[in-house]
Amino acid sequence: MLDTLSQLGAGFIACLSPVHMLMLFVGLLVGLLVGILPGLTLVMGVVLFLPFTYQMEVTSAIILLTAMYVSGTYGGAFTSILFRIPGEPIHVPLLWDGYAMAKKGQPAKALGWTLVAALIGGLVSAAIMVVLTKPVAQFALRFSSPEYFAIVLLGLASVISLGKGSLSSALISLSVGLLVASVGTDAIYGSYRFTFESPILADGIEFLVVMVGAYGVAEVLARLELGFTSAPLQGVSDTRTQLPSLKEISGLKGMLLRSTLLGHVVGIIPGAGATIASFVSYGVESQFGRQRGRMGSGVPEGIVAPQCAATASVGGALIPLLALGIPGSGATAAILGAFMLHGVQPGPQVMMTSPAMVYTIFASLFVGIVFMCVLGYFAIRPLVKIMDFPEAVVSSFVMVFCFIGALSIRSNVTDLWLMLGFGVVGYLFERMRFPIAPMVLGVILGPLAEEAFMNSMISFQNDWTVFFTRPISGSVLVLVALTLLLPVIGTLIPRRRAAPAE
Repeated sequence: MLDTLSQLGAGFIACLSPVHMLMLFVGLLVGLLVGILPGLTLVMGVVLFLPFTYQMEVTSAIILLTAMYVSGTYGGAFTSILFRIPGEPIHVPLLWDGYAMAKKGQPAKALGWTLVAALIGGLVSAAIMVVLTKPVAQFALRFSSPEYFAIVLLGLASVISLGKGSLSSALISLSVGLLVASVGTDAIYGSYRFTFESPILADGIEFLVVMVGAYGVAEVLARLELGFTSAPLQGVSDTRTQLPSLKEISGLKGMLLRSTLLGHVVGIIPGAGATIASFVSYGVESQFGRQRGRMGSGVPEGIVAPQCAATASVGGALIPLLALGIPGSGATAAILGAFMLHGVQPGPQVMMTSPAMVYTIFASLFVGIVFMCVLGYFAIRPLVKIMDFPEAVVSSFVMVFCFIGALSIRSNVTDLWLMLGFGVVGYLFERMRFPIAPMVLGVILGPLAEEAFMNSMISFQNDWTVFFTRPISGSVLVLVALTLLLPVIGTLIPRRRAAPAE
């Protein structure tokens, strides 16, 4: 523990360098803006800024994206409370009580409870992250290629089960992503696959092109179809933040701790993320909380529970990313992409070989959460005024960022066409209610799964039973099976109950 504290202290010192602090401030500000603007999502914001990190030092790049991630879980609360417009799905549960409290003439108090929830949930979750990440990484050092394959498979399976729509739609989306990931040169044997004699495809399709197209361009196409009908919104008169008293906070300490732990645990689950944490925490308070009969009427519990869990999920999602190299959410998938752009594969080896970088990232999360709340407290008026921007103007800037991002990696016009193609694919996926996240993670994790599988086959003389006979990989594969079966069982039970009634 003393070693962890000393390394964390060194991380705080490194984090306070001018370059890192600048990246932290920029990330917090952009994350708040992304959370406020209804046309942008948190994942899209992180993806759009991913190309700009290419020329940065890896620690600065991760600090920038992590700051955007954590502040994005907080920024949308402003518009949810003041305008009844959630900037993110994360803030839909918060809206039910936050806007109700604002209608009672207490918007400043609702914003104050949101700030306290984000501060406490974020700091406590960050502390748990520091304590757990190193032991998880040390345990992961016992992994060999079969265990890595099983872990990556669990990440893919979790995204499938938590994707919106049917399980079959998620499987199709994942299959498309894995097919895209197979384009290029085989990492084991060096043979060409699906290149169609194109030199640019011989290097594969960059996951960044897929992410920018599927999230950024697809969203603009969807908005274009609607004709950019959203009118500029007028601000409200009371955009102050009134902090609750220490006595009021103390009265909710049990619920604060419960929501923080729940959000942190949900964040650890690969593919879950802040949205699920927010809904689950609100649901728990609605069923078992002291104010369960008044939830939805404008009580502080209905604001604190979802916001606390949403911010706490960030620390939880970073544990599998840093310790195992498996993204715990859509935003951490983009952060994984930033690591890989800089030639760094997060996981147990990074924890042991580059502890200075890891603990600087840890420290930046603590500093970022505090600065995020300070920024939200003092800058709420100009931040909310951003809502006055016409939607067409915002979308045009999104397209500019998309084109810059697609060109930034290989400076090849082919990547622009590929980006537009995946934009159309993402748009069609949204229209047909296919989840995009499995496809994107299939592109990112597909090569890792293939390499781990092929190395296992080579190392164990093509004995496929090794995945089941080794204790760790076998246990993880059982979890994979349960992850895939639970959604199916959940749909079959209501049907069996409905049959006798009919």
